[in-house]
Amino acid sequence: MAKKIISCKNGEYIIKAGDTQRRMFIILEGEVEITIDDGIKNVTVATLNKNDFFGEISLFNDTPRSANAVSKGKAKLTYIDSLKALERVMAKNPGYTRRMVKELTRRLAQTDEILKREIGGYSKAKLVNFMW
Repeated sequence: MAKKIISCKNGEYIIKAGDTQRRMFIILEGEVEITIDDGIKNVTVATLNKNDFFGEISLFNDTPRSANAVSKGKAKLTYIDSLKALERVMAKNPGYTRRMVKELTRRLAQTDEILKREIGGYSKAKLVNFMW
C-alpha cells in the first residue's frame, strides 16, 4: 500500500463531488478538508489529519463522490483503489478495521448533528414546502 503515494499542494482538489474515481485515501502528512457544496452553500464537514482516511464511501458502494476533498497546505497521501485490496487490509489488520468502524460511526453521528442544525426548527410539512 505505501508504494501508492501522491503529494498535493495547498488548495489542490483530491476529490471533487460527482467524480467516479474509486479510491480510499489515507493521510500520511498534512491536512485535508472535506466539504459539501450544493451550489448555494459550501459546508465544511471535517478537517482530517495524519492517519485519517476518506473516500471510502465510493469504494464501498461503487457510487460517485459525495463530497470534495481539498488539501490544506502540502499533504502526502496513500490510497487503496479496489474493494478487494481494502478487504485484504481489513482482514490483516483487525485493529485498523475496528478504528475504521469507530470512525465511521462517529462521522454518521456528526452528520446527524449537522443535519439537525441545518434544518433545525422546521417541521416535516415546512421542509417539504421548502424543498419543493
